Amino acid sequence: MKSDLAKNPLDWSPDGRFLVYYVEDPKTNADLWILPAGGDRKPMPFLQTPFNETQGQFSPGSEGAPAGAPRWVAYSSDESGAWQIYVQPFPGGTSGRGGKFQVSTNGGLQPRWRADGKELFYIAPDGKLMAVEVKMSPRFETGVPKALFTTRISGGTTSVHVFRYAVAPDGKRFLINTMPQTDEPNASPITVVLNWTAGLKK
Repeated sequence: MKSDLAKNPLDWSPDGRFLVYYVEDPKTNADLWILPAGGDRKPMPFLQTPFNETQGQFSPGSEGAPAGAPRWVAYSSDESGAWQIYVQPFPGGTSGRGGKFQVSTNGGLQPRWRADGKELFYIAPDGKLMAVEVKMSPRFETGVPKALFTTRISGGTTSVHVFRYAVAPDGKRFLINTMPQTDEPNASPITVVLNWTAGLKK
């Protein structure tokens, strides 16, 4: 299905069967769509509401689902008037109502799953990296969001469609695109070596 609407890929399902992406539609704002990698490869809407839904992330494969198949999609939405993190079953409807769970409590963007699906991370409006314990089966349950540390994430509180950090599989390390801080006394300098191949001849 071709169109002139702006689109951007967000995440592949763990089994490689589906791509989730967002579409900028002037009628319904940002929507989440699913593109199957096989079969007729016909795109289908996952969340298409009057609000903005973006940053969709497939959950890792979980117990009770086919090998590697996701059961949930975490995403950001402004349906409450502020950006919050939600989780909805996959595959699901397009209304955003059935089986939906709000994960964040005081706003959030950029949801990321831990590799085992037992924890979900996001960026709070104050720039803190938040962590929420997750239980996927026999029913979806979440714990209380906890702040891990304050980030200087680039565009962290306003970056709607772009992810500014990545999570290690064990959820203990993070690669973060941060804003430069030139006034820090212990900041390490950056050294750029030019013509470095000349040194190999010595």
